[in-house]
Amino acid sequence: MQRFIESLIAIAVFATSAPASAASASDVTAIRHARLQQNVAIARHDLDGIASFWTDDVTICRGLGVQVAGKSNYRKLWEDDDPKAPDVIIYERVPTDIEASRDWPLAFETGVWNGRVGGAHGTVVIRGRYTAQWVKRGDRWLIRSEVFVALAGSGPGLKMQSAP
Repeated sequence: MQRFIESLIAIAVFATSAPASAASASDVTAIRHARLQQNVAIARHDLDGIASFWTDDVTICRGLGVQVAGKSNYRKLWEDDDPKAPDVIIYERVPTDIEASRDWPLAFETGVWNGRVGGAHGTVVIRGRYTAQWVKRGDRWLIRSEVFVALAGSGPGLKMQSAP
């Protein structure tokens, strides 16, 4: 687990972005840090931690096409997982670009995601790209919407059904 967290920190530190201003640079850093914290919460199956990064009206389109609206419904997806099961899939999101608006409390993130079977160090069985819309509420950035698209799989990942 520690090695996984260290690798997430390294990704966050070395990922590049080109912020438009000093204000947006600090916002980009805050969003990147929030994503890192959410990845750690996902690896630990910390449901409160995972959900703490969403707005109440969050929407998601899952990697294989299923859509979910609302924080409680999104959280239910995680509640149904058994973190101790040998076939549990642990998801991580790795931002490749984050742009924060200088004019509104909005930001756009793109990146890649991986689903690893059996834990944070397991084999990647499904992966793809994602986008996220972030909104700033007070001094916190929260995810309002996420779209994930599965692009490749292997082993048990290929047995998952899509909802075209």
